[in-house]
Amino acid sequence: MDDRYLTVEKSSTAELKVKGSRFIARVDHASSVAAANEKLNHIRKAEHAATHNCYAYLIGIPADKAEFKFSDDGEPSGTAGRPIYDVIAGSGATNLLLVVTRYFGGTRLGTGGLVKAYSEAARLAMESAGIKERFITDRVRVEIEFPVYDGLLKAVRRLGARQVKSDFSDIVSLELEIRRSKKQHLLSEITELSKGKAKVEEI
Repeated sequence: MDDRYLTVEKSSTAELKVKGSRFIARVDHASSVAAANEKLNHIRKAEHAATHNCYAYLIGIPADKAEFKFSDDGEPSGTAGRPIYDVIAGSGATNLLLVVTRYFGGTRLGTGGLVKAYSEAARLAMESAGIKERFITDRVRVEIEFPVYDGLLKAVRRLGARQVKSDFSDIVSLELEIRRSKKQHLLSEITELSKGKAKVEEI
């Protein structure tokens, strides 16, 4: 199972000036279309005086099955949104929003000039943000007897899982996050350690 994907390592901003026009590119992680739209609206409000706020987003895993959208926001068709999207698609990354804000400087750039400027601004922002490998994860809730806890903790560390929540009373209740490709291995270890007595719920 391939549960790996690429996305931006951090939020980033880059600026480019072309014949008096300012192009401000911002890239940010977005795990859903709703999150992308929320961040887009925030930028639109912050840059309400701008001539254009052109954008593209790609949301979903794997990237070739993701939802995407791009907009020229008043620029000539195909000169802004599509070039921004092409930069995202070319990076192999997903789950991100890239907005390029333009403040018109008085000199028209022409179709080719606009494509070049928007592409370059988007590329600079992506380079600054960096690309990071991440993994699809699942969560499970586990109830075990206390003597099993230490053994389970070792298995959690060995498999690279993460303990999200814990509650210790008559029994131990844990919420664990695990890379999807390793989930069945973890569940098998829980069954073996508890001799089938553990209560496991996939969240």
